[in-house]
Amino acid sequence: MDVSRTVTFNNGDSIPVLGFGVWTGMDPEVQRGSVEWIQTAINVRKSLWERRYASLAFRGKSFLFVPNFQSLNENLESLGMNYVDLFLMHWPQYVVYEKDNFLPKNPDGTVRVTEERNFNQSWEVMEKLLEKKCKAIGVSNFSIKTLEKLFTTAKIIPAVNQIELHPYLVQEELVRYCRGKGIVVVAYTPTGLDVVRKDPVIIDLAEKYSATPTQVILAWHLARGVVAVPKSADEGRQKENRKLPVLEPEDVKRISGLDKNVRLCNKAMEVNGTLWGWTCEQLDRALRDDIQIFVFW
Repeated sequence: MDVSRTVTFNNGDSIPVLGFGVWTGMDPEVQRGSVEWIQTAINVRKSLWERRYASLAFRGKSFLFVPNFQSLNENLESLGMNYVDLFLMHWPQYVVYEKDNFLPKNPDGTVRVTEERNFNQSWEVMEKLLEKKCKAIGVSNFSIKTLEKLFTTAKIIPAVNQIELHPYLVQEELVRYCRGKGIVVVAYTPTGLDVVRKDPVIIDLAEKYSATPTQVILAWHLARGVVAVPKSADEGRQKENRKLPVLEPEDVKRISGLDKNVRLCNKAMEVNGTLWGWTCEQLDRALRDDIQIFVFW
């Protein structure tokens, strides 16, 4: 499978179909991994990669996008760059900002959010950043409900919606909706952790294609037209992730049939019926406790 191909945004720019996330840091040999694009996150600012490779010279060969944990100016300053390819609104809820406290919480342990501002207002600000400090803007963790509310005021349709997506959380309706709006779907936690990679169906297909479970799952994403962002801090796995089999259509359907509507990410942030400070109704999603895997994202 050709993993060097790209998907075109609704603004005419494009993104490689396979990248990797570096929120826990990166192998200093990353440049030898022939990686086309990189997603930064919370811990990247302190990573070895930031200090050695976040330069304009490296910038020329990579597609870089960042979620808005900090302001775009802070992101650019910490990365040593003057623009990013894609800037995302990381969640629809508005977490109270404290410069030295990434996760301010209420006495009951829930994340402190405010309703004084909303994602429609944030999106209006992001629209003004286009062509100045970012080439494209998008959202993350948005449902159909929150996207439709965004569209009531948005002048620019998001280029991307980055969501948790793997064989146990297929999200077919949301993927179809985004595709109909010209929004590229980007999957985080794309291989679903060990519980998915060890599924008998995935193991069986890995044997069939003489591939690893990770390679099979990434190939499934690309077959669905979804951009995948596997976390990889190892040069060997980076190269392995670029050698993907071409799945037969019936095997793509077989993997999709594993859907359990189970989220494996952000479990640690589920407190008192909320996720990152918002209720299930606000997020338009269910919080399930039948699989207890705690992963921070």
